[in-house]
Amino acid sequence: MNIIESPDLLEQEIIEVILKEEATKALILYDDDFNTFEHVIDSLIKVCDHHPEQAEQCTYLVHHKGKCVVKNGTFKKLKPLCESLLERGLTAKIEN
Repeated sequence: MNIIESPDLLEQEIIEVILKEEATKALILYDDDFNTFEHVIDSLIKVCDHHPEQAEQCTYLVHHKGKCVVKNGTFKKLKPLCESLLERGLTAKIEN
């Protein structure tokens, strides 16, 4: 590798890492057999800042389809939300 090419290659790798971290991800909520509709709705309102109608619609989608995207954003933004949903006993995951 040429020394002149090295900074460009390093810069490109840094850009790729930043773009990957800033790429839009999806916070997915999954269905389970033990949480009540009320608990899920309340959790989406408090954790994801959903309006009550939005939380209710997501809850019904989760129940009938098995999962639902409840929030989009960067990994950095979604990680604390996902952790909060998990702490409330819900099943959630961040996906691409």
